[in-house]
Amino acid sequence: MLLSIVTTLYYSSPYIEEFYQRTKKGLEEISADYEIIFVNDGSPDDSLEVVVALHEQDKRIKIIDLSRNFGHHKAIMTGLAHARGDLVFLIDSDLEEEPELLTLFYEEFGKANADVIYGVQKKRKGEWFEQFSGKIYYFMFNLLTGYKAEANVLTARLMTRNYVQALIEHKEQEFDIMGLWSLTGFKQSAVVVNKNFKGTSAYNIRRKISLFINTVTAFSSRPLLGMFLLGLIIFGFSGGLFFLMFFIHLFIDEIEGWKLAAASVWTLGGLIIICLGTIGIYISKIYIETKRRPYTIIRKIYESEKI
Repeated sequence: MLLSIVTTLYYSSPYIEEFYQRTKKGLEEISADYEIIFVNDGSPDDSLEVVVALHEQDKRIKIIDLSRNFGHHKAIMTGLAHARGDLVFLIDSDLEEEPELLTLFYEEFGKANADVIYGVQKKRKGEWFEQFSGKIYYFMFNLLTGYKAEANVLTARLMTRNYVQALIEHKEQEFDIMGLWSLTGFKQSAVVVNKNFKGTSAYNIRRKISLFINTVTAFSSRPLLGMFLLGLIIFGFSGGLFFLMFFIHLFIDEIEGWKLAAASVWTLGGLIIICLGTIGIYISKIYIETKRRPYTIIRKIYESEKI
């Protein structure tokens, strides 16, 4: 099989029919040897019913119905694990990323001699706060993990079978797929494209902060090193301050000790809480990983025996 299309469903019902028609048109311009995989990530609306109706009309459609909502990234990995194509095109189904990108990426794939062709937003969506927070996110990600992730990267990407196989070899339970994309390596080439914005986002500020914390702690031990260095800095500063205060107290003027003691207690207390909290996050990651739970649980797979 030449091409597999993988997409996820979560509150996607209004977009499915148009997504399917536009994707099918692009596919038929390339090859008739393809499959379209919809992963229903426990969508509360009628997304499943809509794609089942399409499946009954088009046997190239394959549906993976998860038992509940496991999250966007885990649903993506499940879909990739079931893709059979020599090339795999991953894209969101909400039409913010245009299905016609498949044709563009396929043409670029023939020129770039790369394992992955992926999209990067020409201009980040949203108001100033979202654009500013996005820049901070990518800067901090690269700083704290040591991996080079390009800013404003899209889900949409065309990947070779070798790359997809390497990607799904990662078995950790807590991950951010952007980190796995960087960690997997291979030759990857970016294409700058426009992204539409439907007006709402499933990623509110709370989810973004949670995703950032999860990403950093899942992919890097640098925060632990940072805590060690911070402890050394505070120890050096506190020691120097103590000897300075002792010198002033002996030779210049008396200093009220309770003021310095109170400041020291608050400073060190805050530092200890931060360090223990960070260590606690890492311990929780170890606890989760040792359980070896599956990414997702599949309720049912809708597919045809022969295509």
